[in-house]
Amino acid sequence: MSLPCSDQSIRPKKMQSASLPRGVEAVRCWCGDLCKVKEVTDFSDWLGMKFFMCANYESDPPESISAYLRPPSPPPLCMYYRWIDTEMPDWAVTEIRERGRCAWASLDLEERRAKAEAEEKAEQKKEWEDYCVEQRAFIDKEEPRR
Repeated sequence: MSLPCSDQSIRPKKMQSASLPRGVEAVRCWCGDLCKVKEVTDFSDWLGMKFFMCANYESDPPESISAYLRPPSPPPLCMYYRWIDTEMPDWAVTEIRERGRCAWASLDLEERRAKAEAEEKAEQKKEWEDYCVEQRAFIDKEEPRR
């Protein structure tokens, strides 16, 4: 388990409630309340990892009721979170690899499709130019007869 942290710039933004892993004791945040356990759901370096966070957050992250009203926020001094997991779970590593493989395959397919389109356009242009040359030659041949 890591040290407690308040740096919100590296705190995960997308998360879901999770169960406390077996053998891990619940901790209290700087407010003195028991922390809630969350699991990272966004596609990041922390996918699938669990952490403790202050239980005083109304929602994760706080949701705005309107564009003009500020969302409810936790007590100003308690922005506690602490990592439970130190490594990504195997399923998350597999998920990241699979998404990466799919992204590269998609990019490769897109490049091949664009190349095929460009070749087809070039071929059509050449056929059109050949046709125009043929027609010009035919017209030039017909003009002296008149």
